[in-house]
Amino acid sequence: MRRLRLTIEYDGSEFLGWQRQKSGERTVQGELEAALARLPGEHGSVQGAGRTDAGVHALGMVAHVDTTSQIPDEKLRLALGAHLPRDIGVLAVETSAADFHAQFDCRYRRYLYRLRVRRDDPRGVALQRRRVLSVFRRLDVAAMSEAAEALTGSHDFSSFATRETRSRERTLLLCELRAEEGELRLHVAADGFLRGMVRTIVGTLLWVGKGKLSPSDVPGLLAARDRTRAGHNVAPHGLYFVEAGYGAWDRERSEAAVRTLVL
Repeated sequence: MRRLRLTIEYDGSEFLGWQRQKSGERTVQGELEAALARLPGEHGSVQGAGRTDAGVHALGMVAHVDTTSQIPDEKLRLALGAHLPRDIGVLAVETSAADFHAQFDCRYRRYLYRLRVRRDDPRGVALQRRRVLSVFRRLDVAAMSEAAEALTGSHDFSSFATRETRSRERTLLLCELRAEEGELRLHVAADGFLRGMVRTIVGTLLWVGKGKLSPSDVPGLLAARDRTRAGHNVAPHGLYFVEAGYGAWDRERSEAAVRTLVL
């Protein structure tokens, strides 16, 4: 056996998330393992750095798999791609250390959420319906940016967790709303995320942008540890997994990595 590190992109629109399902629904892990099964050799389970929900996309998901195949890395990438559906792409295959673990070695994860205000410009509503969340009223972007900044640091994120049984303590390394390419994009990185956390952060920022909350409400919202105090859980189709970090957080290095990705 040798262990391979895979870098993957996928359109999550037609998947019931990353994780293989016993009942047979279509998942990213299931498609990857089915494609590997068509190649020579024996192959283990594909383990991802994160488990994205149904409808969530990825631009730079990292995974590992053990295989007896002796096909060279790049040829194996091409062979694997030939057996995958067109909504999954393998960007890189690298032979890794035998003890590399895509999930447990990951030091931080980074996501991107894309929004577009359509009030004065409805172009793209149909074409981007599975890629970007459309917002049909004007937003106070300055207030949203201030609220996003207030979420950075180490906190108990119970107010942003959905059906979560683990510890709710997390450290947000980056939480920044940016105007990019005619969109509003939330860039968020952390040492770990709770279920629904990023989508709830976006929903809360939208409440701020619409005047339902103010940036000064954020500390009290965190302290309350009450899910009913935060915003709604927005749709998954604007969310992208963009980076799995295997070293200490370095903003400059992370920014450089994200700039290479294709939206």
